[in-house]
Amino acid sequence: MNYFKKIAALFLFLSVSVSTFAQGNFEKMGMQAFLKYDYKTAAAQLEKVDSNGPNYANVLKTLGYSYFQCGDFEKAITAYSNLIVLKPNDYSAYYYRGKARLNIANAPKESLNQMRESFYTSAIKDFSKAIEINGEEDTQILQNRGIAYKDYAIFKSYKIKKSTEKAACLAIFNNATNDFKKVLTLQPSRKDILDLMDYVKAQVASLK
Repeated sequence: MNYFKKIAALFLFLSVSVSTFAQGNFEKMGMQAFLKYDYKTAAAQLEKVDSNGPNYANVLKTLGYSYFQCGDFEKAITAYSNLIVLKPNDYSAYYYRGKARLNIANAPKESLNQMRESFYTSAIKDFSKAIEINGEEDTQILQNRGIAYKDYAIFKSYKIKKSTEKAACLAIFNNATNDFKKVLTLQPSRKDILDLMDYVKAQVASLK
């Protein structure tokens, strides 16, 4: 190997070493910020991590949650969607993607207003998938799916013009009630769930 080839090889080695160090440093700083609940800094560091890294699934999980805590629900959805590609049985990815979608549905940006129904239905699908993976003993997921059904039914109730639309809306309210009942079966003393059921009853009564 002549002199110039040796120099080129050395530069390549140094370049790879610096890049590897930088990637590890981004991940380390991001995780440190995350542990301090500094989600904005965590997101800023973790989004720089190379997607080909060995720990990228964990990076995405932390990044998605950081975006979620910062209220950047669109980026949270993207991070969790990417995580699901890598780990399709990670129920928490579906759960938090569902929560992000529900937050957008309930407080959409003007540019997303026409997609509200899609966000509601996608959130419900995400919660259902999380329940499928983790089981119906997880009351937190059941509660959130019930809330998603409730919010979606209220959204649908504003657009009722025909009896078939009313019937569809009532069916969604019933789905909410069924999820709340499942939570109460596991945790009978949940006053917040009883209050939600009373709220749904009042909404159903207003449709008649």
